[in-house]
Amino acid sequence: MSAEVPTQPRNLPILATEESTAGKTYIVTGANTGLGFEAAKHFVRLGAKKVILAVRRIDTGEAAKRKIDEATGTTDIAEVWPLDLSSYTSVKAFAKRAIAELDRIDAVIENAAVATPEQTRAEGHNLTLTVNVLSTFLLAMLLLPKLKGSAEEYGILPRLSIVTSGIGWDARDKWEEIKEDPFVRMDALPVEELMATYPISKLMDSLTVRELAARLPVEQGKVVINAVCPGLCKTELVRNCPPAVKQSIVDQHVLYGRTAEDGSRTLLAGAVLGKDSHGTFTSNCEIREDKVPVWAKDEEAKKWQEHLWALIVEELEAVEPGCVQKALQN
Repeated sequence: MSAEVPTQPRNLPILATEESTAGKTYIVTGANTGLGFEAAKHFVRLGAKKVILAVRRIDTGEAAKRKIDEATGTTDIAEVWPLDLSSYTSVKAFAKRAIAELDRIDAVIENAAVATPEQTRAEGHNLTLTVNVLSTFLLAMLLLPKLKGSAEEYGILPRLSIVTSGIGWDARDKWEEIKEDPFVRMDALPVEELMATYPISKLMDSLTVRELAARLPVEQGKVVINAVCPGLCKTELVRNCPPAVKQSIVDQHVLYGRTAEDGSRTLLAGAVLGKDSHGTFTSNCEIREDKVPVWAKDEEAKKWQEHLWALIVEELEAVEPGCVQKALQN
């Protein structure tokens, strides 16, 4: 067995309990495999009333549901709903269904992401940008009013957790190159630089969570919004990486990678951490603002964070007019 390293502890705590989870409704995106699958299984095991497996392909989602049902001895808690983050139409349809069919939402865990070396386009942008950032926050905007409504009707404190990664902080140099016009620059990256789109997208996620939380305090929005870093985990995320990159990551997995189940505990933490986690970067199932480098949270960083926010809002308002204003209103 390989040794652990100080920054990657294993056997993380499971902060969610039957008491905190029973009777609640959860949405987990990318729940057919890896972290999302394991988190969804935990929620079911802990007595949730309903767990929505939001997946791109129904067949893989149904296969995941069967595994969850068998592992937990249940049949009517996990539900498979289609959600393709490469399609704004799919995101809007999913949110509309959630608002109409779910009586409450206690937490939304936005886990789905892609990492690809190909310059594939979706909704006019690089696929990684569309899936990991734009559609992720489109879904957040569309569901925030439902989360707030759930808080007011049921007297609960819902969570919106965006799964990000500390690898984003390593993308500083590339971010400095593209931050003035990040969408255009990401869309135009040459093939040899496309693997950089994943860490950049995760940096964008972390910054956008900070900006969104600042604009929607818990007292106003009634929702805790946080960023969750699951660490380096043995999942299928690397399946589309170039061979050399994939092998390097696999080698790191052997040395200190977490299992998907262990890593999923960070997602559970995001769904139960308190108000003090609002707008923060969490890692190892706890708030770890010390992991956020100074350059990403000083006054200069805030200026570019606001700039990124403005670009995201412009895109989302074009897709669904009024969605950001409605999400942020009192």
